[in-house]
Amino acid sequence: MALKIGTKAPDFVLPSTSGKLFKLSEDWKGKGGIIYFYPKDFTGGCTTQACEFRDEFESFRDLDISIVGISKDSIATHHKFKKEYNLPFELLGDSRGKVCRDYDALIPLVHVPKRITYLIDEKHVIRAIHQDMFDSKSHIREMIAQAQKT
Repeated sequence: MALKIGTKAPDFVLPSTSGKLFKLSEDWKGKGGIIYFYPKDFTGGCTTQACEFRDEFESFRDLDISIVGISKDSIATHHKFKKEYNLPFELLGDSRGKVCRDYDALIPLVHVPKRITYLIDEKHVIRAIHQDMFDSKSHIREMIAQAQKT
C-alpha cells in the first residue's frame, strides 16, 4: 500500500553509519527531515543522487531539515560509499527490506529499493513524496521546493 501525503510516517529502527541505531521517533523527535530510498551504493544514479543531496546539504540545513538515505546495502558498504563521496548525512542499512516495504519503496518481484523520497514534518507527517527511478536529480529539486513551502 502506497503511503500518502498527510499520513504519519511509519516509525523504524535501523543501523546507521554513525555506529548507532537510528530510531525515527527518537532521533528526529520534534524535527522534520528527508528520508530517501535508493537502489544501491556505488551505482550511477544512486551516486549522483547522494552527491546532489551532499551538494545541497546547506540548503536543507538552512531549512532545518535532516537527511537520511536508506538502501538494502550493508553498513560496511554504506561506510565506504559515505567516505568515498564525503556524504554529510547518515546512511541506514535495511538489509531485510522491512522499512523499504513499510514505505512502499520496493520494486515488486525483484525486491530492489525504488528511488523514492519523503519529506516529513516535525510531527512525522508526510508532506511531500517524489518518485522517479531515472532522474535522481529531480528528487533534490522537488524536496527543496516542497520544504520551502512548509
